[in-house]
Amino acid sequence: MRKLGISAVLSLLVTALAAVPALAAGTPVFDPTAVPNGTHVQTGSPSCAFGPGPQDVTCSAYELAGVGNRNATATLTATYSATIDCRNGGGNIVAVKTGTFTDTSTTGRLSPKNGRLPIPELTVTAPSEEEFLAKQRCPNRNWTPEIQEGTTITLDSSLYTLVFDREGGMPTSLSSTRKQ
Repeated sequence: MRKLGISAVLSLLVTALAAVPALAAGTPVFDPTAVPNGTHVQTGSPSCAFGPGPQDVTCSAYELAGVGNRNATATLTATYSATIDCRNGGGNIVAVKTGTFTDTSTTGRLSPKNGRLPIPELTVTAPSEEEFLAKQRCPNRNWTPEIQEGTTITLDSSLYTLVFDREGGMPTSLSSTRKQ
């Protein structure tokens, strides 16, 4: 019964993500065997939303109970893209490609106390144009990448994952995915 409770809450997480018009419906991934037997949400509500900026992703803080002594790690990963032009030394555009940028926020390893595991808020902030361009490469190292005029950096997908250490050392995971 408690596994059904966490499943329902995680379904709300997926619903919260699906309610944002900027992203199309994604495919949630939930393995009910991925959490320790008896795990349930004690306080808060696991959910992710977009903001404070239009391309930022924030997942709420909450607390799980019934996790026993199982450590866990929560991770939020967001992938951004933009159309990149490569400009040669003569000022001509010589290549057009899609550039990507991935950023991750993680809790690090969380250890429960008395069977309760607080999960802090995680946020990934959209990269600035400078940060995005610093990760881009053109086919020729003498060319300069730039974001194509009239285009912007957009959020393509986000993935929130809570991974528990399995008894015996093997990890299991619980995740929610959003793709455009």
